[in-house]
Amino acid sequence: MPRTHTYSAPTSTALQILGVELARARRERRFTINELAERAGVSRITVRSVEAGSPTVAIGTAFELATILGVDLFGTDPSQLTDLLDRSRDRLTLLPARVREPSTPVDDDF
Repeated sequence: MPRTHTYSAPTSTALQILGVELARARRERRFTINELAERAGVSRITVRSVEAGSPTVAIGTAFELATILGVDLFGTDPSQLTDLLDRSRDRLTLLPARVREPSTPVDDDF
């Protein structure tokens, strides 16, 4: 029996938004689905899936399509992604490297 995964409403909505933005950008640039697929090195079915908001397409493929079409990722200009990555890594270094279960139960009976 095939495994299925149910995605949360915010995840599904975010995928649909990305798909609509990619379709809009592709049409504004007057690319056919075949042209975009060729530029990205994927099938036209994959491009259609991303534009439809499918959660099964690899995130790298979706981001490559966005980059080709000039769609901003993470609400920032592509030239600022490196700075965003550096800031995110800096914040990550402030946190513990591992997350462990508490060794003793938390007593929350006040």
